[in-house]
Parts: sequence; structure tokens; C-alpha cells
Amino acid sequence: MQSLSQDSHQDNTVTKDLPLESLEEDDYIDFDKILAEGDDEYTEGDEIDDITTPGLDPNFVSELSDSKMCQACLLRLFQGRTRLQRINVVNALFGFRLYRSLRNQVNQTDNVLLAPAGISITMGMIALAVGSTTHKQLYQTLGFDEFVNASIHYNDSTVHKLFCKLTHRLFRRNFGYTLRSVNDFYIKHSVVMTEGFRSQAKRYYFAEPQSVDFRDPAFLVKANKRIQKMTKGLIKDPVKNVDPNMVVLLLNYLYFKGTWEQKFPEELTHYRNFRVNEKHQVRVPMMQNKGIYLAAADHELNCDVLQLPYKGNISMLIAVPQKLSGMKVLEREVSPTLINKWLNNMTNRTREVVFPRFKLEQNYDLVNHLKQLGLTDLFTEKGDFSPMASEKVSVNQ
Repeated sequence: MQSLSQDSHQDNTVTKDLPLESLEEDDYIDFDKILAEGDDEYTEGDEIDDITTPGLDPNFVSELSDSKMCQACLLRLFQGRTRLQRINVVNALFGFRLYRSLRNQVNQTDNVLLAPAGISITMGMIALAVGSTTHKQLYQTLGFDEFVNASIHYNDSTVHKLFCKLTHRLFRRNFGYTLRSVNDFYIKHSVVMTEGFRSQAKRYYFAEPQSVDFRDPAFLVKANKRIQKMTKGLIKDPVKNVDPNMVVLLLNYLYFKGTWEQKFPEELTHYRNFRVNEKHQVRVPMMQNKGIYLAAADHELNCDVLQLPYKGNISMLIAVPQKLSGMKVLEREVSPTLINKWLNNMTNRTREVVFPRFKLEQNYDLVNHLKQLGLTDLFTEKGDFSPMASEKVSVNQ
């Protein structure tokens, strides 16, 4: 391991080079150039092979154990879609798999809050840091391998370029709402990062890996201050403590602020009973409004579906079981294909909406869930981080 002088160590601590005053500036990023790198439209290079496998419901693609059948279902979902839409399909399939893994282990009355795109983008950045065996396992777990195998024109670079565009389109543009996701990558000061990893993380994921001293109490203060500033003060002190022996710390945080297209009048908000499940109910402030909304009914799953639009052409999609016992079935069956079916069947209808005013905050240790989904080597001595560091690095959390 390369020895570092005391002065060099001090120069690399987060207390000195973690930027705070210019966090709002994106001047170093040429977004016009990013969006010009390749067309998002369906092109000849996006064609995939004809599918001869017998028809199969794409809803089950994330549950199949037969890899050929799984690939056939995924290719059906890819037909006629652009590259960006295809990577979003992969992200959604992974998101529902992770959701079901979490739901099976948390209290059934607890809310589950996930940002699958943010997790996938973060794991895409980690893919830059790992060697072949660990890389293959990560791609299989996230579904990136299925995407790359869908076309001879796709490769690892395609994945990273698309995540670069997706990050910009989701989090960097102002469409009347604020949605930002930021990746902070911290590495122990004694580990020398490769220049290749550093430059690629910045190019594709707008992340600047920082060499820090996890033993320095000032690190925790600075890291939390940065998160608080980036989320407009909504996320305060999320990092409670840091293992001084930690080698790598990767933080992904999300900030959203939007305005309802049809506002809920404050004077119509009252406390009412809200049923958590068949046995429990709580008193919560319930918002109320009457208007024209896109809505649909799913008679197979016995649920009603409603879109609550925000300003900026985004919306919250709500599915409400018609029976209190229907939530488990709905959680088991929900999939990208099912959501597309709901969206295609929606029509404008007059609805009186009574909706709980809520604030959701959740913390999860995703390591065990990622292991259950197949990503095991990353968090053991088998993990290969040679593209990121010039010496052996092991990450256990």
C-alpha cells in the first residue's frame, strides 16, 4: 500500500475539499452534449431478434427461474421501446423484486418506501468500481445483463450513458417540480483511487469520489450538512454514526417537492379514521377535494386506480383495494405490465378524493436484501474492487 505523508492525509480529508458553498451549480456539466450523445428514438440499432418462444405473460418475468423464458418475456417488453424506456423497464422489474423482498420481512403494518431508479443508478456507479466476477453478479441481480444481451449494439458503456441521461432527465431539469438525487461516494483516505474510476464516476453519475478520514468527527458533520443543503433542509442528520474502520461509504439521497395540479383546500382537511389493515385504524388528517381525475377499475384484482397529478406532467398513481384483505394480493401481483394496463384503461371521471396527508421516512439496510436477490460477493472478501483501487479493498456494509 502506498504510504501517504501526514500533509497529504490532511489535504485529502473531507473537512477541506468537500464542497458546500457551490452545491447548486452545475456549470461543469455540459447537459446539451450529454443529450446529444445518441438518439433516444427507436432506431435500427435497437432492433432485437424475433421471438419464437410460446407466449407468456410478461407480468411473471421477474419471478421466472428459467433464464430463456425470462429473456423472452423481457424482449417482449422491450419491443418498440427506446433505449431509455428499456432501461426503465429493467429498473422497474428490479424495484418490484426488491419491494417484495422488503415486504416479506418488515412489519405488515409498516409502509415501504423505495426509490428504485435511485438505487439502480447508484448500483450502476458501483459497477464501475468492481472487477469481472463481481461485475457479472451485480449485472445479473439488477437485470442489466438482460438489457445488454437484448441487442448486439448494447454494452456496458450503453448502460452508463443511459443512466447519465436518466439522471439528468429525472433530477436535473426544472419542469415545475423539484426532484433531485445525489450520489456521495466517500473512500478511506489511505486507499488510492484509480483515475479511471474517478473520471467515469464524474462523467456518468455526476459524483466526485472524496478521500476522507472516517475517524475525523468533522466528517460526519460535513457529510450531514451537505445532505441537508442538497435536500433544502428536509433531510437532517441521516448519517448517525460512522465505523472508523470503514473503507467505502456510498450515500444516495432523494429530494422531491411538488405542487398538486388540483390543490386540496386547507379548510376541507379534517381528522378521520384511516384503516391500516383489517384490524387496525388510526386518526389522521384527511385531505378532500372533488374534481375530474384519470381513473380506472381493475375487476380482476378488485381495486380502484387513480392518478393525482402534480404540476409539471408527473403524477402519483394510487391503487386502492376494494376489500381490506386485498392489499396482499395487490402487492404480490403489481408489475410494470400491470401498471401499463391501468394507465391504458384510464379515463377522465369525476371523483371525490379523500386522501391522508402524509410524510414518509424510512431507513433500510439493503445489504441482506441484495444478497437474497443474488448480489453476495460485493459485501464479502470475494468482492473485486480492482478498477476502483490499486490495492485490495473489502467492503462489508
